[in-house]
Amino acid sequence: MSRSAGITVRPVNAEDIAPTCAWMVRVPLWQRYGLAEAAALRMLEAALAGGDLLLAADHDERGARAGFAWGMPRGAFGRSPYLRLIGVRPDCTDLGIGAALLDAVEDWARAEATDLFLLVSDFNADAQRFYARHGYVQIGAIPGYVLPDVTEILMRKQLN
Repeated sequence: MSRSAGITVRPVNAEDIAPTCAWMVRVPLWQRYGLAEAAALRMLEAALAGGDLLLAADHDERGARAGFAWGMPRGAFGRSPYLRLIGVRPDCTDLGIGAALLDAVEDWARAEATDLFLLVSDFNADAQRFYARHGYVQIGAIPGYVLPDVTEILMRKQLN
């Protein structure tokens, strides 16, 4: 699909899902949300079967499945693309993988819409800064949406 600085972003295949879920559930962010490996498997398999955008990022030095992204074509308000999840394997951070995945999701969304939406947890300041650097703006907040003690920050980027 795309390649830059030793990173290849490509569509996920069925063989990518289990290894991705295995590292996902070890990430503290997803542990806070109580994500179990079996649930992650079901979720990503359903997304793949349902035609959502699932991308994998491979890195020349760190190997396959260094990160992934999940986009839903009409996941925001039944109208606009929604970035449901993006993740980078813990041993692959600070290599540009998240940015490469986000660029690929934006390219996909731009072909169909003028906006891309996402939610980010209020406690995840690093992610909030990452998205702000990439042109996302906070447009709302949803207290207790997923977890009672967490506010989900609604962010939007207008795609040109």
